[in-house]
Amino acid sequence: MQLHLKYLLEPDSASRLAADVVATASDISGADLDYSPGSIGLLEEIVDDFRSDGATGGEMAESLVAFGCYVGEILIRHVGGAWRHCPAETQTVPLAVELLDGRRCRPVDWVFDRLEHGSAVSIRSLYDAADRGTPGAARTTAVPEC
Repeated sequence: MQLHLKYLLEPDSASRLAADVVATASDISGADLDYSPGSIGLLEEIVDDFRSDGATGGEMAESLVAFGCYVGEILIRHVGGAWRHCPAETQTVPLAVELLDGRRCRPVDWVFDRLEHGSAVSIRSLYDAADRGTPGAARTTAVPEC
């Protein structure tokens, strides 16, 4: 997948991508993405709107990556962790959030999966499982671990 992002897709730039999508969502639709776990529902609605409009992951890749970075920032701020680089062959992008207990979550993949599979993929449930420290919460069959 060829991405045309404002910043290189690296751990140090993920927070900037998230901040940019927060500003863009506010400008375009008045969405209040405030980095709270509760705002994940709003993000899911935005992605569901893309899906109902027939958008594909390829068409929306830059936005989906940025929204995934936003979810990653929620994880980091509320659960604890840091962005890490991972080999790209097993996921959409080579970024993961490594939680304090060592589990790795791939919130960018969660967002792409939500677009592809709709409500069958609950970003909020994945976040909640990571927050509870549920074994396996950092991955599903569609979101492999590094």
